Amino acid sequence: MIWKTRETEREGDNVEVDGFHSLIGGRMRRFMTVAATMVVAGVLLGATPDFHRGLLADDLLPAGTLRATFIATNPVQATVDPATGDVRGPANDLARELGRRLGVPVKVTPAMGVNGVLNSVKNGDADIGFLAYDPGRAVEVDFSQPYAIGQNTFIVLATSPLKTVADVDRPGMVLGATQGDAGELFLTRTLKNAELKRNRDGVDHALEMLRSGDIQAYGTNRQRLDELAKRNPGLRLLPDNFYGVEQSVIVKKGNQALLDVVDRFLDEARSSRFVASAIERAGLVGVDVAPPRPQQAR
Repeated sequence: MIWKTRETEREGDNVEVDGFHSLIGGRMRRFMTVAATMVVAGVLLGATPDFHRGLLADDLLPAGTLRATFIATNPVQATVDPATGDVRGPANDLARELGRRLGVPVKVTPAMGVNGVLNSVKNGDADIGFLAYDPGRAVEVDFSQPYAIGQNTFIVLATSPLKTVADVDRPGMVLGATQGDAGELFLTRTLKNAELKRNRDGVDHALEMLRSGDIQAYGTNRQRLDELAKRNPGLRLLPDNFYGVEQSVIVKKGNQALLDVVDRFLDEARSSRFVASAIERAGLVGVDVAPPRPQQAR
């Protein structure tokens, strides 16, 4: 991995006249590349020396701040306290810890839906985003290794005859899912018999769909459904899951330097139990630490 610096670029502008300057320029470029690599290695080990701040701000973070976005309505990632505006949850904890190690300020902002997170990173309004992996999304942005697995299941009326996920995909069944959600994309690809109705209006509307008989089951992540069931008696979650969604960090397509930093940070955050502690602090249901991904698969 080569870390290009502004100093290297300036030195390169001056090495075209004679052999001596070319030699000096070449040595300087090699020196800056090695120095930059050592700086990043130190950052990932937790060091935050003052001299690396400008380098990282220039090469990794154009704004000099680590700007992160997450889906505002997905509690598996983070939530916003309506009274204080404070952000809490694994996405917030991970972004702030990464910023601390890089020695830069951090700004964590909720975004409206999947497209809000995708567009913020694609347009350069955010450096990283928190998003569930999906092959279609990977065409638009680059994904880190997963840091957590969010289990998806179905919620039904307490009087429903449905007992397990295996009972759901049958002729005549009508299911609901949140449009654009990773669970909805999975069901779209895999359902063979049941009809799928896509919901754009949140889980409260999903409850209306269930009570009216418009659908027989609604599928999304367990955390959302657990919260819905606690607020509304007469609902029941199925005991098993239909999909484990990989929660990852996204960067702009082709930004390999930042992606490498994120991947190495997530390796350490997993092994140190930082990810596990973030999940526990948030009190999340049906969310597990993702296992390490083999190096060749990254």
